[in-house]
Amino acid sequence: MSTATLDKVEAESKASPYIKVTFRIRRFNPEVSAEATWQDFEVDIDPKERVLDGLHKIKWDMDGTLTFRRSCAHGICGSDAMRINGRNRLACKTLIKDINPAKPITIEPIKGLTVLKDLVVDMEPFFQAYRDVMPFLITKGNEPTRERLQSAEDRERFDDTTKCILCAACTSSCPVFWNDGQYFGPAAIVNAHRFIFDSRDEAGEQRLEILNDKDGVWRCRTTFNCTDACPRGIEVTKAIQEVKRALITRRF
Repeated sequence: MSTATLDKVEAESKASPYIKVTFRIRRFNPEVSAEATWQDFEVDIDPKERVLDGLHKIKWDMDGTLTFRRSCAHGICGSDAMRINGRNRLACKTLIKDINPAKPITIEPIKGLTVLKDLVVDMEPFFQAYRDVMPFLITKGNEPTRERLQSAEDRERFDDTTKCILCAACTSSCPVFWNDGQYFGPAAIVNAHRFIFDSRDEAGEQRLEILNDKDGVWRCRTTFNCTDACPRGIEVTKAIQEVKRALITRRF
């Protein structure tokens, strides 16, 4: 190799954006042990990359048994919600440089749901609560012959809660849900809100009665964990308070 080539390689090495980052991942495999353990992986990664990119490097190049969910990788599907450095986040939206890569990055499954393997939890209780609030438009009478029109003002009333991607970050950040999995949880209430305040819908009263249950909206303790955890910026606590107010006043 010529001197010029060696100089070029050395210059490129010095200019490399990659740094060494420790990923500390909570591992669990029920076929191996009933106890979870922590495992460290040293990863060379550009700090402008995402935590999801680091997990991919580990799974594809270091340990193919690492198990986690992901799909779109663009913050739309919500499938890669996990606890990163103690906070619920989407791995695909969390940049390495934003979470102090000088220290180990801890990654563990979201809380309050049964862990199936590594970072994968059983989402069925979460989706059952979602189904229970009837998250779809309900109307009476014959099917319309034209689109159901709605004013911009009426649409704005529930615009914020249409942004939910069902990642469970809000629900699994809720202390009440951690202690009692029967609680509907913030995400189900947010999706009920979306239809309760839709001027085209005719089942608001039914949804309010569902949420008036002992495991419903009154279990909320207004800690704002859910609002802080939402990757879409939904004002979750505000939506829950509006549902409570509608239950009291029956005005929605």
